[in-house]
Amino acid sequence: MMPQISASDVTALGSATPTESRETRKGVLLVVTGTGKGKTTSAIGTALRALGNGFKVAVVQFMKGRIYGELIVLRDRLGVDVYQFGRNAFVDPKNPDPRDLQLAREGLDKAWEIVRAGQHDLLILDEIIYVASYGLLPEREVLELARARPRWMDLILTGRGASAELIELADTVSDVKEIKHHYKKGIESRAGMEY
Repeated sequence: MMPQISASDVTALGSATPTESRETRKGVLLVVTGTGKGKTTSAIGTALRALGNGFKVAVVQFMKGRIYGELIVLRDRLGVDVYQFGRNAFVDPKNPDPRDLQLAREGLDKAWEIVRAGQHDLLILDEIIYVASYGLLPEREVLELARARPRWMDLILTGRGASAELIELADTVSDVKEIKHHYKKGIESRAGMEY
């Protein structure tokens, strides 16, 4: 039988460092891009870390209209401000539906509202990189928002196809690379893994 270990048993001295105040904190611009699975999951994991440190978090999700398990937990159990601006349909980058263009605009307007209000410590713009690379919104507007956020606000941008300019602006960039994917084995999308 394995002994039970509590978090306090393994906490290193000095690991419970108090959270830096907004007056001294330098916000990080994190870009999570690439062809692999896990970009949104990475952002949500960072949201959980921020919540654990007492930060106020907002998530603006683009191009996704279904309710995802992680969003239910964030919104209903953890009090995160979650906004979705997408249909439950794939977006055709060569011929986007007018509703996709409208929803992208509404999502960016909500992001600006959050940035201007300055009430959140972490803002996640999930799939915003797709929105820009698909031409649903001009990328320059996304870059402008990233530059205009309060100096202490962390911002995470996710989606495939981050441009060189966005990568240059970011403080940290993670490129999630697909090596294998269960879809290629015929394993369908399912609750708990994709949504």
